[in-house]
Amino acid sequence: MFLIESTEARTASAELIAEKIAVPAALSYVSRPRLAGLLESSLRSCTSTILSGRAGTGKTALALDFARCCGRKVAWYKVDAPEAELETFFQYLTASIRQQRPSFGTTFLNLVRAMPLDGISLLAEAFVYELAESGGDPLLIVIEDLHLVCDSPWLVPFFKRLMPLLPADDHLFITSRTMPPAPLWRMRSKQTLFVIDEDTLAFTRQEATLLFKNYGLSSEHASIALDHTHGRASSLTRFATKLSQVAV
Repeated sequence: MFLIESTEARTASAELIAEKIAVPAALSYVSRPRLAGLLESSLRSCTSTILSGRAGTGKTALALDFARCCGRKVAWYKVDAPEAELETFFQYLTASIRQQRPSFGTTFLNLVRAMPLDGISLLAEAFVYELAESGGDPLLIVIEDLHLVCDSPWLVPFFKRLMPLLPADDHLFITSRTMPPAPLWRMRSKQTLFVIDEDTLAFTRQEATLLFKNYGLSSEHASIALDHTHGRASSLTRFATKLSQVAV
């Protein structure tokens, strides 16, 4: 049974920045079937996926492309450093999910305000319970730039408890510039978590050739750029843009 949302909760929700819980505009992107296949496999066999790589490695573009093609409703939350505080983080995350499942989170937010740090595991269980009870279409929950709050003392115990319990219709998709903390990283061996790291995100020669073809450039140009950029998405795109401008 859900509690009536308090006036305090409604006021806090009204102060949230809407852009942070909206799916970003589509980026210019070359389809990468190799990575799409890995993400589809994770969606089928794991409860959570993490894309880990430094800025410019293509995490957001890949996440957006997958969100568009995965066949699920999407709840998107772009994290910023001030949200390391427990209540603020979960106000945003709850508001994001509510856009797809309006009944989600009323009881959960009340628990967030009252829960001591040593009760974070119970908070994760309450989160999962409300996800299951809120019904609706299968959901992809995207948390972008989680690294900005990874030092928060509540983060590891919450996500460590959350990931194995997520309902089959709800998949957690995280992007981060750093590898997840060790207790989460180790969950890969339990088929709970799938991690795509920076080396895997790097463009292959075939992918670079396709990218450069879209700019009207040759495979030779692509090979030279790949050797200089080590397959980093943003660097390859800048290289292709400059070369195409010179060619014109």
